[in-house]
Amino acid sequence: MGSRRPPGFFSKLIARLFPRPAPLSGNARARQLIAAIDRGGLPLNAARVNAIARDLGLEVSRKAPVEQTVQRIRDALTRLGDHD
Repeated sequence: MGSRRPPGFFSKLIARLFPRPAPLSGNARARQLIAAIDRGGLPLNAARVNAIARDLGLEVSRKAPVEQTVQRIRDALTRLGDHD
């Protein structure tokens, strides 16, 4: 499966002028999640929260409540020293 951009001069020019950002690391995604929750957001997709937790090396059950998983992510970030 290739790029979604059609081949051509303008698509190559746009790709060069506006490159796609590099994917974030697991720690960066976890910090963004915690920051969004601290600002008052609610994690609506439990699968994404679980994926972030697994990127940090945590074992997460699919049946675990999201609040418990978020608390485990906070604890992991505190142990790593990446979060206040």
